[in-house]
Amino acid sequence: MHRRTFLARAGAAAVAAPWSARLRAAEKSAATDAVSFISRLQPAVVGSGFELPDHWVWCGAPIRGEDGKYHLFASRIPKSVLFHPHWLFMSEIVRAEAATPVGPYRFAEVALPPRGGDFFDARSTHNPHIRKVGDTYLLLYMGTNYDGPTPSRDQPEVWRSPRYLATWARKRIGLATSKSVKGPWQRLDRPLLEPRPGEWDSIATTNPSLCPLPDGSFLLAYKSRRENLGNLQVGVARAPHFTGPWTRQPTPWLFKGKPAHVEDPFLWAEGGRVHALMKDMTGEICGEQFSGVHVTSADGLNWDFDRATLAYSRKLKWNDGVVRQQAFLERPQLLIENGRPTHLFCATAEGLGKDLKDATRTWNTVIPLAT
Repeated sequence: MHRRTFLARAGAAAVAAPWSARLRAAEKSAATDAVSFISRLQPAVVGSGFELPDHWVWCGAPIRGEDGKYHLFASRIPKSVLFHPHWLFMSEIVRAEAATPVGPYRFAEVALPPRGGDFFDARSTHNPHIRKVGDTYLLLYMGTNYDGPTPSRDQPEVWRSPRYLATWARKRIGLATSKSVKGPWQRLDRPLLEPRPGEWDSIATTNPSLCPLPDGSFLLAYKSRRENLGNLQVGVARAPHFTGPWTRQPTPWLFKGKPAHVEDPFLWAEGGRVHALMKDMTGEICGEQFSGVHVTSADGLNWDFDRATLAYSRKLKWNDGVVRQQAFLERPQLLIENGRPTHLFCATAEGLGKDLKDATRTWNTVIPLAT
């Protein structure tokens, strides 16, 4: 039977079957894998990562470029407005670079500005995620469009206003490709995934993470929700090529039989399993609200949440010996070299820790991993 015919008939579970069989022959204990990630964490490096004096910095996707330097794709929002909710309306994706993985990273250029016109990413670009497949860099991101003027200090946007909710619902996952980490970037005119009315992912598609698999296919984790202001949910899709077509998992990730309230997925394949990091919105899964979850899967579709563990805590130990409670620590992304994660990059903030509108400082920080 032709492979595409088989995929169409068999559905998401069968999509993973051939690769899953190979994985199980070499897979490790899921319990051992779950414990191992947090045991890799070394103290976060003071002064590492990326920060700008006149912009809020968020996200942060690292990769080593063809020039031997380390490059970080991040989102920035002008400090003339509050970080939240203006990240949704006024973000652009920039590239910074450093000689070492921890940096500090220095601003290099605006890599992916809002595109303008009637495109899905006309007014804001956010959530960068970078991979390299063969000789091609793949920059995934979230783009959105909205009506009316750009917010300003004198006319700021209001969280949960009708325009905020409409703009959130118009978030879509985009893909840009380049032969160089420095661009130029060629964007797809269409989103990788559209929402599905009536399904768990009926409001927006955002927060992408792409995972190349050993058989040449791809997994894509993404965030959505069933209704505006509902719980955030994450699911996965699979495709034979990074542009699709994507076969979606019918349900989002489940914890105790119900959709897990999580966001910010990051996927990678290691040790015969697919791994995921994500932000736990309630703390029900990892034990600490707004901290990180580590979970693994044999096939990338069925996840062992019964063995999910704390991946990282907001009580962050720094290399100056001090433990500090970060108001926020999220958007986990890994620097992967020679098939192994070497550094964890997280967006972080100082402030009251109850809402991002209260953030007083934001930047991306780097946590080395034991190898």
